[in-house]
Amino acid sequence: MQTQILLIVFLPLLASIVAGLVNKNAPSVFAKSITTGALFVSAALSWPIFLAFLNGSAIAEVVPVLKWVESGSMSFDWALRVDTLTAIMLVVINSVSALVHLYSWGYMEEDPDQPRFFAYLSLFTFAMLMLVTADNLVQMFFGWEGVGLASYLLIGFWFKKPTAGAAAIKAFVVNRVGDLGFMLGIFGTFLVFQTTSITEILEAAPAMSGTTIGFLGMRLYTMDILCILLFVGAMGKSAQLFLHTWLPDAMEGPTPVSALIHAATMVTAGVFMLCRLSPMFETAPAALMIVTVVGAATCFFAATIGTTQWDIKRVIAYSTCSQLGYMFFAAGVGAYNVAMFHLFTHAFFKALLFLGAGSVIHAMHHEQDMRYYGGLRKQIPLTFYAMLAGTLAITGLGVYHLGVGFAGFWSKDAVLEVAFARGTEISVMSFWLGVIAALLTSFYSWRLMFLTFWGKPRWIESEHIQHSVHKTPEEAGEDTTGGYHPHESPIAMLIPLVLLTVGAIAAGQVFAPSFLDDATFWASSIFYNENLMHAMHAVPYWVKYSALVVMILGFAGAYLAYIAKPELPAKFVAAVPWLHRFVYNKWYFDELYDRIFVKPAFWFGRQFWKLGDIGTIDRFGPNGIAWVVERSSGATKSIQSGYLYTYALIMLLGLIAAITWVLL
Repeated sequence: MQTQILLIVFLPLLASIVAGLVNKNAPSVFAKSITTGALFVSAALSWPIFLAFLNGSAIAEVVPVLKWVESGSMSFDWALRVDTLTAIMLVVINSVSALVHLYSWGYMEEDPDQPRFFAYLSLFTFAMLMLVTADNLVQMFFGWEGVGLASYLLIGFWFKKPTAGAAAIKAFVVNRVGDLGFMLGIFGTFLVFQTTSITEILEAAPAMSGTTIGFLGMRLYTMDILCILLFVGAMGKSAQLFLHTWLPDAMEGPTPVSALIHAATMVTAGVFMLCRLSPMFETAPAALMIVTVVGAATCFFAATIGTTQWDIKRVIAYSTCSQLGYMFFAAGVGAYNVAMFHLFTHAFFKALLFLGAGSVIHAMHHEQDMRYYGGLRKQIPLTFYAMLAGTLAITGLGVYHLGVGFAGFWSKDAVLEVAFARGTEISVMSFWLGVIAALLTSFYSWRLMFLTFWGKPRWIESEHIQHSVHKTPEEAGEDTTGGYHPHESPIAMLIPLVLLTVGAIAAGQVFAPSFLDDATFWASSIFYNENLMHAMHAVPYWVKYSALVVMILGFAGAYLAYIAKPELPAKFVAAVPWLHRFVYNKWYFDELYDRIFVKPAFWFGRQFWKLGDIGTIDRFGPNGIAWVVERSSGATKSIQSGYLYTYALIMLLGLIAAITWVLL
């Protein structure tokens, strides 16, 4: 297995380096082939490892790579940890990334910088693989920062577009805030345990339960402080409430980037870290309560915003934010396996939704506003059916007594059931917020489908669309107006949609028994609460059917508002304009942060620049010295006349001055 693991992890890096070095010196097809081929090989090698853990024929092991750091009492190697948790992430990351690479052949076909794009994609994948195979916290941090760097490069890929550059900087800066907490958590963990080895830390963590540590002048519980700091890092990477503002802006990058970030890589890093360190978090009840509250609040908050957005990618982005909230509050109540199950199924249906949205955008000549869509199911039927499957998966269509359902039915319903089964006030509150979020999820998901694929084809009458493409009468075919008509995507974009559709339909049905009920599957990987799993299956039937009921209500509400009575949304906005403004403007978080942090930071920067740099340092430093040199050199130049009597006079004056100095 060692050679297999090394190939899985390092093939994307090698492909990225080759594609990056070649760049425009070779045909784009070379860079695309080498990176896509490497990812498909990594994906093909990942599935046997996952299936081996699934059937119990594999055991956890650590694959050494090289000696890394020895400094005083701190010593750690670069090694790849492989267990059930790693195997799941390898499958998710490499499978989705391989399909995103293939999809990008069609989506980025007209872009002149394709080698650079594919090199970045593969680098992103490698950084995430480094994170999930980390055997120590420093190695995890290396991958953690790697995905941050790669996301910056990919979000700002179209760097000549000002909004893309601003979005990339925003993602980078907001994540630095979370990463500060993560670094402090790592520093504190090393201080307490005198090691960065994840295995050694998790073995020693129970003995530290109840101990205290000095922090900010107070004595606080050691494990709570460490876990809260680590969770701050997870909040940034996984876009939880307060550190979520970068996620919707990340839509400025190409659509394949959005799919990779939201489904398989960066945003899942926080959930993975929490599950990897689950035995440590189990010793920190206050930290788990914070995780639960933040996750449930994010779940609800993001779902409300998704109901008002018009950009198809932003709707799905807020959907990601909301679904991550489900994962976090599942982990917060102690059901780490359920959190990972939802991460697993979410990867398939969220990648499907993003790539489906990209297919729609491609068909609509890169228009992302759903107000210019409508009636597209006949124009792009395969994309329609793929997105329909993704929508049924995210809304959780399924029937408990029949034992059948789409992927989201198995995992999201499990999150709600386990939150209710936990029985604490916080977990029950999370259950109800999760149910409300499920209602909103159904509403905005079907709103997206109805606005895009049903109703009047608004693109026919839209000058915004028609004038964006100039077609000759021959190109227009039978269209007497000579206008633009949507078209299905190329085969390279459709193959990933078909494969992801299979995952969105079947991933939950096939893997639910192992993820939810097989304690041996999770052995030596995460903390598995067997009693909580039994309690989850014993919750009342109304709890099990709550998600299905709200899914139907959300569907009915969206159908009423956007198909049966399309005038209703405008009437609702007119009735409560303040509520619509509040939600449409994303609860004014961006404006609030701009006023509290951004403008004061710029003001301080200007003061330091004008008063400190220019007014003080430059004035009395380089500029001041330059002024003295200039004036003194001018005076000195005036006495360099070249006449002998001038120099004799200066020598005489110098001699008089020297004698006077000696005498006095």
